[in-house]
Amino acid sequence: MFDSLTGKLGEIFDGLTRRGALAPEDVELAMREVRVALLEADVSLPLVKDFIAKVEKKALGAEILRSVTPGQMVVKIVHDELVELLGGGSEEGVLPSVNTSGINLAGTAPVAVLMVGLQGSGKTTTSAKLGLRIQKREKKKVLMASLDINRPAAQQQLAVLGEQADVASLPVVMGEQPVAIANRAMDTGRREGFDVVILDTAGRLHIDTELMSEVSAVSAAVNPIETLLVTDAMTGQDAVNIAREFSDKVGITGIVLTRVDGDARGGAALSMRAVSGQPIKLMGVGEKLDELEAFQAERVAGSILGQGDVVGLVEKAAEVIEQEDAEKLAKKMMKGKFTLDDMAAQLDQVSKMGDVGGLLGMLPGAAKMKKQIAEANIDDKQIARQRAILSSMTPQERNKPKTLNGSRRRRIASGSGTTVQDVNRLLKQFKQMGVMMKKMGKMGKKGMLGGMPPGMPPGMMPPMR
Repeated sequence: MFDSLTGKLGEIFDGLTRRGALAPEDVELAMREVRVALLEADVSLPLVKDFIAKVEKKALGAEILRSVTPGQMVVKIVHDELVELLGGGSEEGVLPSVNTSGINLAGTAPVAVLMVGLQGSGKTTTSAKLGLRIQKREKKKVLMASLDINRPAAQQQLAVLGEQADVASLPVVMGEQPVAIANRAMDTGRREGFDVVILDTAGRLHIDTELMSEVSAVSAAVNPIETLLVTDAMTGQDAVNIAREFSDKVGITGIVLTRVDGDARGGAALSMRAVSGQPIKLMGVGEKLDELEAFQAERVAGSILGQGDVVGLVEKAAEVIEQEDAEKLAKKMMKGKFTLDDMAAQLDQVSKMGDVGGLLGMLPGAAKMKKQIAEANIDDKQIARQRAILSSMTPQERNKPKTLNGSRRRRIASGSGTTVQDVNRLLKQFKQMGVMMKKMGKMGKKGMLGGMPPGMPPGMMPPMR
């Protein structure tokens, strides 16, 4: 979502950090360029003015201009102000009940979570994603209920998504009105021992009195612990107006951004928090039901400035990699005994972590390596091809790659639907990885850990050609 802004800010700050010393006019010129970059990214003008004024005031301080690395200090100031802007440096940015699901669930069960927003923002899918996230991370029993009686098949859609996510949904009673559905959902939650009830409200194509009245009536009936505004990140500046309206007329406790993986310019995300006074709590990073993440200002600010999100990357790895398996693999690496079977297992783990392009984008400096990553053609299809090649080998061949002569390679290529060149490329990559593993082994465990982010599988390393 912030790719364009990241690229422009990266160019601006590269020019600053290359300088040994900074004059006030250097900072002022850089801030003018930052101002333009933010405006082009759809950040509202009043917010840009306020942001630039704060950064300039700190960046033009004598202690900054005289510091050893003034350019880096300016980058740090911008980073800190971005964190503040996104909600990380204020009370609103601190969750009242810190948990891994990303929202407040403190209260007498069942607690109600109200999902609000316009039609097409992704409320229904986000409701299912949130239900799955709470069940998986908090080990709480979740019930979902659709209050959308206007959109055709909206209630059935939530039921289908509930089945896919293995999250319970309230049976549909035709003709029942939204407030009655909400009350029945809460009664069912109390009777059947549910911890959380997620209420998916109806949307409209635009904000109107009827929509606000309906949402307000439901809110008054169930007294939700969270009222989350679900907004499409692609909406642009309209999202800011939507946030203001829902905040003023309904009262929201947080924002969920959907389609963050799209090509939105990102400015709306920076503006919405300031306009509503409420934090962005969650963001949808893909279409799959498990692709909903907590929005953390520090990490997002770091990503915007091209510093990557290694913490998020490690968290993804930790979800699919067992500690015991990781330790066994580490020992094999240190002994130089990394096999093609191990490589296959690593590729499987990378696939479970999600889209490869997204994962690589979380690495520091990824924005500056876009061209190289694109040329390397690293994608999910390539991993699938590599996995097919490995599956076409016999156990003996995977344990003893030296036995792979020309005829065997042709057989493997034919069996995996690839070419001999693809097979040769994979074996070359495996050989190069083996050389690196031996070097790491000689350096010891400390050397290994220094070579990649903690918990990061070797399969995430770009293919070597």
